[in-house]
Amino acid sequence: MSSLSFEHRTLRLLHLEDSEADHVLTMAHLRRGGLKLDSVRIDSEAEFLAAIDPAQDWDVIVSDYNLPGFSGLVALDLLKASNRPIPFILVSGEIGEDTAVEAMRNGASDYLLKNNLSRLVPAVMHAVEVHEVHLARLRADRELKASKQRVHELVQHLQTSVESERAAIAREIHDDVGGSLTALKFDLAWIARHTDAPELQSRVNSALETVTHAIEASQRIMHNLRPAILEQGLVAALQWMTNRFERRTGIICRFRSRHEHLSLPAGVPLVAYRTAQEALTNVTKHANATEVHIDLTLAGGVLSLEVSDNGRGVSPVDLAKARSFGIRGLHERAGTVGGWVDLSSSGSGTTLILSVPLDTVDETEDAAHLDMPSNPSAGPDDYDPTSWGGL
Repeated sequence: MSSLSFEHRTLRLLHLEDSEADHVLTMAHLRRGGLKLDSVRIDSEAEFLAAIDPAQDWDVIVSDYNLPGFSGLVALDLLKASNRPIPFILVSGEIGEDTAVEAMRNGASDYLLKNNLSRLVPAVMHAVEVHEVHLARLRADRELKASKQRVHELVQHLQTSVESERAAIAREIHDDVGGSLTALKFDLAWIARHTDAPELQSRVNSALETVTHAIEASQRIMHNLRPAILEQGLVAALQWMTNRFERRTGIICRFRSRHEHLSLPAGVPLVAYRTAQEALTNVTKHANATEVHIDLTLAGGVLSLEVSDNGRGVSPVDLAKARSFGIRGLHERAGTVGGWVDLSSSGSGTTLILSVPLDTVDETEDAAHLDMPSNPSAGPDDYDPTSWGGL
């Protein structure tokens, strides 16, 4: 704010002063300095408390140091206790350096001596300017915080909408595409059983192979859209994921949990599953790892999912990339259930931890810690929950 702006405004000034003569002299100095004032003089603690009520609006407070039964320092303490950041200037005829330092430490904007009021106008102007800059910064911070909250809510809404659309598409693939392909496969198999023509048998077998590939592709797409394995619980889904990951990539993948089953709030299993899925995708694409460990724990009301590998690690440069949306997406996804993601990395590997505080959870645990290795021959782990059944 420039001095020019003071020419077009009237300052609301509260003057804590027991001497009418000193009040008149102080106001005269301020008006000679070009300030327009709407001032009120008070001289007691009761009047001061009434004046700093939130209903009252002041641009600046100028206070004497000594008043009958009251003081400027007490007034400053009362102002501070009211949480009203009004500029406070202390003026006295007998203020010592120690008292002045104490006043400044307690939040006074400035202090002056009554026998040298030449600095009063600049002091008032500076105090008001600093105060208004501070208020502008607070408003900007509030607006920025509100804007971030709106963006966060929008991202949460988009995440929820995306998952809803994925589920709807997966259902359509299962009900329409899957059913039609399965029926077609039955028809082709029937034709193959009821014909002896070698050329027709060859064409039917080729068509059966094509349909089988289409069914497998549909199952894979459906699973990526909405993992049906989650209907069996998060523990079973993560165990199935690690087994499938190891078979597909050849990277050793171990899943550990001391829980057989967890009854978690809605949304949490899917967030944990997608987090593990994204982490394993990053391992495949970037880590050059030979081993991955996934740990699922519930302790102190906090669900923790830890995915660690022994790969090359992630550099700060990689994390700062403008299009590094994978990790950012994990942070936003975790936020939809009140959780957060921590990522640490070094030359010996990367660890990603998802933490989700839970208000209530129905927890059923094994008597012993379960180390669930990914073993392609483990019967239940070979089950594909997205399949429509074989012929």
